[in-house]
Amino acid sequence: MRARPLEQQTEQAWCLTLVTNAVVTWTTEYYGLGVASMRAAGRRIDDQVLAHISPAHSKNINFFGAIDVDIEGELAQLGPTGYRPLRIRDTLF
Repeated sequence: MRARPLEQQTEQAWCLTLVTNAVVTWTTEYYGLGVASMRAAGRRIDDQVLAHISPAHSKNINFFGAIDVDIEGELAQLGPTGYRPLRIRDTLF
């Protein structure tokens, strides 16, 4: 927390909470798409295994610095459903 007054610290904490929730929601949505895609391809994925997967990891999050995003390029990658394509590779499942 960089802000000194309590009110500014609270605002900063709420902003961090909002960003964290957005990342977890985004990750959860794409996990669901990935699981649906693998199941549609005939792979068996037990719900018991999925119960142990958490969308609250941080490998895909840049905590420091700025991120430059090419909005037009990102929008051009969206498929007809409005989602980015899944990265398909061989997995343990």
